[in-house]
Amino acid sequence: MNDMVPVPHGLPMERDAGPFDPPSQITRLREARPVSPMVFPDGHEGWLVTGYDAVRQLMADTRFSSRQDIGILHLPYETPGMPVFTEPSPQVPGLFVAMDPPDHTRLRRKLTGAFTVKRMKMLEEHISDIVERQLDEMARLAPPIDLVKEFALPVPSLVICELLGVPYEDRETFQVNSAKIMVKDQSFEEKMAAYGAISTYLAELVTRKRAEPGEDILSDLARDDDLSIEELTGIAFLLLLAGHETTANMLALGTFALLEHPEQLAELRANPDLLPDAVEELMRYLSIADIFYRYAAEDLELGGETIRKGSTVVVSLLAANRDPQRFDNPDTLDVHRKARGHTSFGHGIHQCLGQQLARIEMRAGFDGLLRRFPTLQLAIPAGEVKLRTDMNIYGVHELPVTWTETAR
Repeated sequence: MNDMVPVPHGLPMERDAGPFDPPSQITRLREARPVSPMVFPDGHEGWLVTGYDAVRQLMADTRFSSRQDIGILHLPYETPGMPVFTEPSPQVPGLFVAMDPPDHTRLRRKLTGAFTVKRMKMLEEHISDIVERQLDEMARLAPPIDLVKEFALPVPSLVICELLGVPYEDRETFQVNSAKIMVKDQSFEEKMAAYGAISTYLAELVTRKRAEPGEDILSDLARDDDLSIEELTGIAFLLLLAGHETTANMLALGTFALLEHPEQLAELRANPDLLPDAVEELMRYLSIADIFYRYAAEDLELGGETIRKGSTVVVSLLAANRDPQRFDNPDTLDVHRKARGHTSFGHGIHQCLGQQLARIEMRAGFDGLLRRFPTLQLAIPAGEVKLRTDMNIYGVHELPVTWTETAR
């Protein structure tokens, strides 16, 4: 492989151009060579894909496998994250994001009914009620407060717990341990301990639901004798982790971005009908889940490059979402933009199952927050906001905010 691009330890590289912008090195790579050969920190060779067209093509091509037992990989599940380079990982029951058809097809099909657009739309009013109740709680507090703790994390946690049938009072079990899993430089042993703690909890939960099912998604799945307890546990882990981590970080980082773009915030407040487009634009602009991995199941051509069978391919959704060949002025946040076609929910057979739920939560969350707190502002200088540069899903650790008045 020629013209190797040495990549520093810690993909995704730090967002050194600003808290919302792609790493400058990734931007340069996309301009020079959208499909770039690279060297991993342990010395093995692979590829980094940064161009929009190449990313979409790759994610739609199932010959780029998601199976972590055919490449050098990290943990026994796939969330956006850094590898801990070790032996290829065996497949974990239920974690269909790390599977290819037909295994992926069999498990994902069992969930499509739970996350249909129609069913999600039926939940809109209920999700709005959850948002309003949380905003009521927030309004009773004396500012400044941490928006992550008081709003951005509770809202999606409440929603996904209710949908899945996970007791919200047990949230510490999954919130604390999922945070440990997301730390980039956490040791493999520590991540596995956190994963084990969540899995043990969920295995007990789904076993109870199989014995005494209720009215929730995990109970519906538990009624299916075709699914083993191990598979139910893996599915529950995936839905619970994805269901609160991503939306929580979008609500917090999205609020930070709007507060740092007051002209866009003013337009959104003046015209709430812009909100659906603004949500899509914030997802494109921020791309909190940036890095994904694929493995070439055979020799393949991508972007004019030959990728050999067995190669590890790193995909940057953030770079694709900022590609000027797809989006005009891509580094500008524009709530008027029609950003449909962004890659933040992925593409192809692994496109995010809960994307409609996430959209509803974000629309309700931003709408309620901007309406109820018309004078919302940062309580500390923007440069002091603690960014999640140490985590595999980007966002803020805390967002101290204040206000002078509230509204209904």
